[in-house]
Amino acid sequence: MGEVVTTLPAPLKAWEDGTIRVGSSRVLLDLVVHHFKQGATAEQIQHSFPSVTLRDIYGAIFYYLEHTEEVETYLANQETQAEEIEQTLRSTQGPTCVQKRLEERRARIFK
Repeated sequence: MGEVVTTLPAPLKAWEDGTIRVGSSRVLLDLVVHHFKQGATAEQIQHSFPSVTLRDIYGAIFYYLEHTEEVETYLANQETQAEEIEQTLRSTQGPTCVQKRLEERRARIFK
């Protein structure tokens, strides 16, 4: 009888931009974990992201459960980066035409 493999590699790939993707898809580990933490089953997650195989979703969930602390640190870092990018964009871009009109309307209403 052949040797049984007792460990499998996680179906995750780190991209150059620092994000982690599931399987051969472009779906972020962040999204799979978020859905899982919201109570979605692997099948429901796959329905939301059909480019990811069910096997890869189960693998990503397993990896999250086995490495929760590391994944939570990664997710917190991703959130911090997103907030920094949003702040940079807001500070470098002036208000758009629509934003200006909304501000003018608010000013008229709340005089």
